[in-house]
Amino acid sequence: MSGDARETATALGLAWAPELPALPNRGLLASLPMQYARRHLVLPLGPATGRLTVAVADPMALAPLDDLYFLYERPIEPLVVPAAVLRAAIDRAYDDAARAEPGAAAALRDELDRPLELGEGGLETFAERPDLLDADDEAPVIRLVNALLTDAAKARASDIHIEPYERALVVRFRIDGVLHDVLTPPPRLAAALASRVKIVAGLDVAERRLPQDGRLAVRIGGQDVDVRVSIVPTAFGERVALRLLQRSDAGRALEELGMTAALVDRVAVLLRRTHGILLVTGPTGSGKTTTLYAALRRVADGSRNLMTIEDPVEYQLPGIAQMQVHPRIGLTFAAGLRAVLRQDPDVILVGEIRDRETVEIALQAALTGHLVLATLHTNDAASAMTRLLDMGVEPYLIASSVVAVLAQRLVRRVCATCGAAGCAACRQTGFHGRTGIHELVIVDERLRARIMARDDAATIRRDARAAGTIPLRDDGLAKARAGVTTEAEVLRVTQEGD
Repeated sequence: MSGDARETATALGLAWAPELPALPNRGLLASLPMQYARRHLVLPLGPATGRLTVAVADPMALAPLDDLYFLYERPIEPLVVPAAVLRAAIDRAYDDAARAEPGAAAALRDELDRPLELGEGGLETFAERPDLLDADDEAPVIRLVNALLTDAAKARASDIHIEPYERALVVRFRIDGVLHDVLTPPPRLAAALASRVKIVAGLDVAERRLPQDGRLAVRIGGQDVDVRVSIVPTAFGERVALRLLQRSDAGRALEELGMTAALVDRVAVLLRRTHGILLVTGPTGSGKTTTLYAALRRVADGSRNLMTIEDPVEYQLPGIAQMQVHPRIGLTFAAGLRAVLRQDPDVILVGEIRDRETVEIALQAALTGHLVLATLHTNDAASAMTRLLDMGVEPYLIASSVVAVLAQRLVRRVCATCGAAGCAACRQTGFHGRTGIHELVIVDERLRARIMARDDAATIRRDARAAGTIPLRDDGLAKARAGVTTEAEVLRVTQEGD
């Protein structure tokens, strides 16, 4: 095989060597994951500046060389060596880096504003790519990504933001819905951090001009965490957003979401229906998906066929068929919903209603013997009706299909340790965790008449409250009086009309 590679290299005018002429430059390994080097059999040798000599085993494999060109932003000079020689060199190079870990870690701590430690209960393995985040033999940038994931999980963060600016690189965590600055690495690490995230999320390392989305699964402190990755190009580099989805959240019941006992009973009655559509509304990050999953778990008794169409599938639910949309190949919410309807479903979850076609199919399904659960982006429950009208849906279809609308927000809980004074447990914020506040509008005959007359949201809201609907803000203020949250927090997340 090495003879074939040598002949191919000679035919292509590439350099050939039976052994590595020099040891690899350890500094170059910081940006290249070991698993990538092993998979593609590539190893950067040096020098530190100018044209970069890269040892390769397959002279015809151009894609990895393109990746390294964009990763190091330098011209690449391939050097073809036997595969066995290169494989042994890769193992030796990364083993040497691992043995030098104390010095590398010290250098990293000198560069950063504060030390990051994996510690006990840290990142243990990737469920899908277990070798990529092996903390025992990775370079400083890799350990930094590990530590960010671990610190975020320990801090109960829902998101990690890596934000490059003209003269700064900022890492922020979203904790209980609020962003906090946690780290300011050297700006020169921005490209390496983005490349590392791309590798572990299975994205194109060489693509820096277009947005990319991906996902991965990790185990942190014995807990399974799904991570959704979004990378977008900006004026000063690629901005990375990681959303951490704790799989344990998918197992929460309605009673654990902040609903009052009376509200849980009313929702339970709605879920026993054989047809109709129940909408859950609220802004992004308000817990709509968690609520719908809790609803599905409540009806998943084995007697009904449950199916979902989502973008993306955030959590795997046992006993429920889940479909992820792929708009690039034509699998939209509308197309997926049509396909699901041919699967004899009893309950259908539509992850998000975005267009007229999807909502009309969903409403027709609700009319023809299916219970449909779906999310919609509106400020409150009453606005859902006018939003559907604005999308061009006929009033009679809305009035005859929609049975209820549940609006919700998430408010921060007062820290049980310090009672809002601020302590180490709550990172001096006075809050620890979040709970929901809700507003449920049942579509009765009076509201159906309002919908048929195309009345505005204010009129529908007034009639709903006259019929007993508790507004979002009132539900929140009741929780504030009970000491669960504060009035200021309720006012922060609700609008004047809520």
